[in-house]
Amino acid sequence: MSPSDPTRAAWAAGFAAVAADNITREYPYASQHTTSGPDDRALPVELHPAFATSYDWHSSVHMHWLAARLVAFGLPASQEAPITTILQAHLSADHLATEAAYLRSASHFERPYGWAWVMRLAAEVTSSPVPAIRALGPGFVPVVDAVEDLVTRWVDGAAHPVRHGVHSNSAFGLQLVLEAARSLGRDDLAAACERAARDWFGADTAWPFAWERSGHDFLSAGLAEADLMRAVLPPAEFAPWVRAFCCEVRAGDDILQSTVVRDENDPQQVHLFGLDLSRAGAARRVADALRAAGTSTDDLADLLDDAAERLLVSGLAASVGEEYYSTHWLASFAWDAMEAREHSLR
Repeated sequence: MSPSDPTRAAWAAGFAAVAADNITREYPYASQHTTSGPDDRALPVELHPAFATSYDWHSSVHMHWLAARLVAFGLPASQEAPITTILQAHLSADHLATEAAYLRSASHFERPYGWAWVMRLAAEVTSSPVPAIRALGPGFVPVVDAVEDLVTRWVDGAAHPVRHGVHSNSAFGLQLVLEAARSLGRDDLAAACERAARDWFGADTAWPFAWERSGHDFLSAGLAEADLMRAVLPPAEFAPWVRAFCCEVRAGDDILQSTVVRDENDPQQVHLFGLDLSRAGAARRVADALRAAGTSTDDLADLLDDAAERLLVSGLAASVGEEYYSTHWLASFAWDAMEAREHSLR
């Protein structure tokens, strides 16, 4: 694997090894369980029989997504068979029913980031071209039911979005939920996400990209918002919106440059590798949407495409490295960025 060849085919086997290791590694695990009393001492695997691996709940969810996505992409039999067996064991109907019950009992748990990834996983499994994976889809129905209720109540009850570059970011969560809802035929949920996106972000202009990048961001608040609105607005409406939103972006700006991680053993600093990867994916999709709305030549799209190539390469090596604070989650963002890149190049 070399960053000079940032294709899925070159990295799939390496990512499969990382995913298999992560979704079977129970410790360390950073539980976000709110203890209700001195007798509430359940182990993570008792609370979360599907997602008690890969350091924390949301990372476990998106590493299971990566594993399912890799099986659909195509792996050597020596990797595909054991990963499929692990997915079948973890994503059983009984396990998922326990996860759904937990989500309903703790209505703010993993809002919205974990909700978004579990919806994306549900959509991936349900539509998988691999029969053994697709057979797990019905087990996700109670999880999706729970998330639909939680998301609907969240967006109806919040006057303002969260714009941080971390898990609480509203735009990133809404985008993943929206696209999964469409895939799963959850039309009411998709409509609720679309209404919230327009309400929260539809009037935004001149986003101050120069203010972005705090020391532990793994999302660009601005590019996450643009990526969401790409999924919400029709092309003719999106193009003027995103040009007004990105009117301050110029060649050489920090938003288009890779990050500096001085301590790769710092779990907060390594978020910045994820920032590069998430920006790479969002930038490609926004550039594609701009070109779909107009001519093949677009200055903003060109800037975003150029940045996306650089940003993808910047974050790749850490996704398969030795530092668990990086490897328990980064490969899922890398794969997403690679998919966006290869779609753009078609």
